[in-house]
Amino acid sequence: MPEPTKKDNGQPEENSVPADAPTENSVEMTRTAATKDTEAIVTITEPEPVVSEATVPIPTEVPQQQPIVIEVTEIETIVGEVTEPQLIVTEPVENGQKESEPIVANNPVEVSGVNEKTSTPQLIDKDDDVTASTPSPPPLAEDGNVPKKLSIDLPNDSDPKSTSGRKDSVWSLGDGQPPEDMDKQVDSPPLSTLLIEKPQGGSITVGGDITFIAKVEAKDLLRKPTVKWFKGKWMDLASKTGKHLQLKESFDRLTKVHTFEMHIIKAKENYAGNYRCEVNYKDKFDSCSFDLEVKEIPESQNIDIRSAFKRREVKQDETPEVDVWEILKNARPDQYEKIAFEYGITDLRGLLKRLKKTKKVEKKSEAFAKRLEPAYQADKGGKIRLVVDLADPTVELKWYKNGQEIRPTPNNRKYIFEHKGTQRIMVINNCQMNDDAAYSVVAGDEKCTTELFVKELPVNILKELEPVKTTVNERIELECEVSEEGAKVKWMKNGVEVPTGVRSRYRVKSEGTKHWLIIDDASRDDTGTYSLMATGGTSQAHVQVDLKPLKILHDLQDMTVLLGQPLNLNCEIYPGNVPGRWFRNGQLIQPNERINILHKAKYHSLGVESSSIHDAGDYTFVPEGYSQTLSAKVHIIDPPRVHLEALNVQDNTVTIVAGNKLRLEIPISGEPAPRVVWMKGERVILDTGNRVRAETFTDNTCLTIDITEREDTGNYKIVLQNEAGEDIASIKVKVVDIPDPPEAPLVPDVGGDWCTMTWDPPRYDGGSPILGYFIERKKKQSSRWMRLNFDLCKETTFEPKKMIEGVPYEVRIFAVNAIGVSKPSEPSKPFIPLAVTSEPTMLVVDDVTDTTVTMKWRPPDAIGAAGLDGYTVEYCIEGTDEWILANKELTEKLRYTITGLPVEAKIQVRVKAINAAGASSPRTTQHSILVKEVIEPPKIRIPRHLKQTHVKKVGEVVNLVLPFVGKPRPKVTWLKEGEPIDQSINIRNSDCDSIMFIRKAERKHSGKYELTVQVEKHVDTATLDIQIVDLPGPPQAVKIEEVWGNNVALDWSPPKDNGNAAITGYTIQKADKKTMEWYTCMEHYHRTCITITDLVVGNEYFFRIYSENMVGSSESATATKDSALIVKEGLLLKNPEYSNRDFTEAPSFTQHLINTFAIAGYNATLNCSVRANPRPKVVWMKNKIPIIDDPRYRMFSNQGVCTLEIRKPSPFDGGVYTCKAANDLGEAQVDCKLEVKGGFTFYELMKRGVPLHLIDKYMKESKTSESEKKGSE
Repeated sequence: MPEPTKKDNGQPEENSVPADAPTENSVEMTRTAATKDTEAIVTITEPEPVVSEATVPIPTEVPQQQPIVIEVTEIETIVGEVTEPQLIVTEPVENGQKESEPIVANNPVEVSGVNEKTSTPQLIDKDDDVTASTPSPPPLAEDGNVPKKLSIDLPNDSDPKSTSGRKDSVWSLGDGQPPEDMDKQVDSPPLSTLLIEKPQGGSITVGGDITFIAKVEAKDLLRKPTVKWFKGKWMDLASKTGKHLQLKESFDRLTKVHTFEMHIIKAKENYAGNYRCEVNYKDKFDSCSFDLEVKEIPESQNIDIRSAFKRREVKQDETPEVDVWEILKNARPDQYEKIAFEYGITDLRGLLKRLKKTKKVEKKSEAFAKRLEPAYQADKGGKIRLVVDLADPTVELKWYKNGQEIRPTPNNRKYIFEHKGTQRIMVINNCQMNDDAAYSVVAGDEKCTTELFVKELPVNILKELEPVKTTVNERIELECEVSEEGAKVKWMKNGVEVPTGVRSRYRVKSEGTKHWLIIDDASRDDTGTYSLMATGGTSQAHVQVDLKPLKILHDLQDMTVLLGQPLNLNCEIYPGNVPGRWFRNGQLIQPNERINILHKAKYHSLGVESSSIHDAGDYTFVPEGYSQTLSAKVHIIDPPRVHLEALNVQDNTVTIVAGNKLRLEIPISGEPAPRVVWMKGERVILDTGNRVRAETFTDNTCLTIDITEREDTGNYKIVLQNEAGEDIASIKVKVVDIPDPPEAPLVPDVGGDWCTMTWDPPRYDGGSPILGYFIERKKKQSSRWMRLNFDLCKETTFEPKKMIEGVPYEVRIFAVNAIGVSKPSEPSKPFIPLAVTSEPTMLVVDDVTDTTVTMKWRPPDAIGAAGLDGYTVEYCIEGTDEWILANKELTEKLRYTITGLPVEAKIQVRVKAINAAGASSPRTTQHSILVKEVIEPPKIRIPRHLKQTHVKKVGEVVNLVLPFVGKPRPKVTWLKEGEPIDQSINIRNSDCDSIMFIRKAERKHSGKYELTVQVEKHVDTATLDIQIVDLPGPPQAVKIEEVWGNNVALDWSPPKDNGNAAITGYTIQKADKKTMEWYTCMEHYHRTCITITDLVVGNEYFFRIYSENMVGSSESATATKDSALIVKEGLLLKNPEYSNRDFTEAPSFTQHLINTFAIAGYNATLNCSVRANPRPKVVWMKNKIPIIDDPRYRMFSNQGVCTLEIRKPSPFDGGVYTCKAANDLGEAQVDCKLEVKGGFTFYELMKRGVPLHLIDKYMKESKTSESEKKGSE
């Protein structure tokens, strides 16, 4: 049989199996680091069957060998370095023999020792649920028999088939470890038992359904555990749920069990394989593997011919490609999982089984003629020879132990290197447990490895332990002799290891092969069965510790003592050197200032200087180490007494808040226990009462009132009686409560956002003085109360603020005493905060006559929610203090005329705004008003848009408003070009303006209108220019002047009727004689002749023309009488002769300057247009003085339009402005008058309400500026 070999890196080569690959015969074994004092217990159990995802068919005639699970449990605590347990993986090699049937191990077997004849193949599977890291005692058999003993030795060099695991083995589980990482521990997840019911493997046919169930008990779990289902090693099934896979979970509240189910629906062939269920909860972990076998449905003998024509699903061949096979063949076993994940191989186990069966050609070694054996075994203390045969004796050879080179040293006889021909031998003397390692030899570029296993011999017991019987306080020594010096043994007492620490009562001693367990001061607790455990056996003996005999010379006597008198208890025992302890009612008595405990020889005494009630009881003296005790009873007599001082209340008065529970616990004393009676007045309080009851206990009496009421206030009497006498005490109970709610508050005054409220104190203050009040308010329509004060209000008045004006409110009161807050009072009557308006604004004089004064004003800035009902006007004649009401009823207008005033009297006027809250503050004129009519010259204020020609279309409405001023009321006259106006024009005059209204304008209404305003001898005139425009008539005399090529020359005359507006252009259209459809050739054409081009040769055209003005195009067009024929060929061009025209002309103004009114501070412009050729020179002048380089003026000239801009003019800028244009042919000029209005008259200032002192100041400044202006002129 070929031997298992290893690669250079320590991994198994040809016959090795990866850790996760299942085999037909598998053995799981866990070894721990042990010494010669360790007993190995091997438990063989039947593991759960493992089914790979791709199961290799096994011939029925070849029986399978039963999988064996071996668990090695460490019994003795090992002193020294213990490394992480490793697993051993080997594989049986097929030798052509039939495998045996599976053997079921019903009972666990305890194995002691090792048998060399055992040749069971050992292989551990990573997926098996076997926990080998936790030491545990051997399990009992099901029938209750003692586990059987089985001796098994590890195989030696003669058995190349089996190998054993080591702590530094690199070909055990998973990817393995390189030699330099062999000493590192491998972390494994903590395993615990969470699953109370594990899913079991099953078998179904294709298309069938199956359910796997796992159950977890939740009694010790705070939350639901996490459960994951896997197929194979890495495929998480949570992401594969759907039509064929469903995961469900449920929880039974009665049994507190979580149930997790995995349903496979309509299974397919590729669903077969190994599955795993993992459970996690915090640091706990559990898992279980199970298999699913999917069988094909047996083929029926009936042949369905139609099925042959059905489209069949092409099954994918799961066989990997050839290149993957090559990669797996050449890869190390620790790389198999990585390769499977990279190439998407799901049936790795099946591939590895098939890969194992493939024949491999072993390469012949060039350096070694004979390699090292796969494994060697030696006894501890013995020696071993490692022999290798070289093909080339000259090759340099190096030996390694766990990757570290072994170098020969002269003084070290541990390793001896020998040369015999081509053989190279390394001898290891005195093998110890640290020699259990992996050894390798390197010759050139080649390397071979082996494993050395050191077997530890059992430690036998030569001299058994002897039974011991002694008494307390004696010394105990247990002696035992073993077969090996320095052996590690374990001392046990009643099956539990004896503690041997620094503070332990037990001492362990060893000399050579002898071992002692010493107990210096024995006690009765040391009685038991003591045993010594070694790797080769166990010795035990019984130790009995008894008490010494005791003689009582004087026993304790019962005593009766008065309260406060000394108490003495004495006894006399033999032997006298025995200490003891005193107990009262089973409690240990410790000496203190009051209690004195004495021990002199055989005398023992307990003394109490002043006895108390607590000193009564059963006293016991217990001699130490003896079962005999001395006992006596002590009885304390005390007259009854009520201890009211314990309540710690003043004047024995207890205050309680009504509604709370009152429990008065008053200490009482008296021996024997007194009879207690509670009384209130003449009424006795019983212990059977419902709300009020009295209860009596051993050391106190209690009065309980469950829910106190005001009626519970009063004096309570306590009466105590016993054989020694009687005691009476009295206590007063005062029940206090929150006060009654106050009466509803009153609200006498209300403001804009405030009010004043008052109330009366509550009738009952709750037995405690009123500390203050809380006030709340709310809107009437709301149910939400808002507290207004957070500090108690001491008074019975309060002024709430920050309320919304016009919103109805309610307020209520809470009374507060030391107990708490009363219930709220009834809400007050609803009230609405209202505020008077602010004073009227801009009070000015509008008109003054000899007997009347007309005042006007603006509304108040703030009116408020109460609105505004009207105004009152009052006046006071200068020299008196009486204000006279001018209007008996409120006026809603902002203007009022005070009548009946004396002529030339001076008065003061004031106006008040009135609403529901009252009158506002008055607005008073700052200066006295003289009652005398003032003549104001008339002045017409022409609007800016009427200073130019006012243009309207025929049929439109003309509505012109011309304001003017003047007092008394001016006389208004309208004229049209010196004649009275037509009756169709409506004129309406008022005191301050005149309105011209034409309902439907006609062309006859065009012209210049003159408005005259006259006040006595003062006259003012204004002129308006009104232009009514209409559509123009059609052009005249449209004719065809000439036709040449595809061009036609047209000529016409302007229309006879231009619609009272300038002709702005013409629209020319053409029409083919054949269709007579008109098309526009040109729009907005200004000249009266045109040439139409791009006409179609051979067509005959008619033409028509529309005239246009500012209103629009004429209603009709004038067409040519003749048509123009565009001749196809033979066209002759006749060039017309033109005479040169003289375009030079002298300057002439086509648009003159007009008189302009400007406002002081606002820019003004003067415009005119001039026509001249050549271009004239334009000069602007003011009052005949040229304007040159003045920054206040800007001059523009564009296409004959001349403009003068005056920046922010002042009254000084008024005058006559002239625009002069001149060229070589002549010159022309136009004038206009500019008037700058920047001031106000005295009357206008009075109307605006300007104070008199400011009016005087302004008038003086105006006169000064005018005088300066005249002086400059």
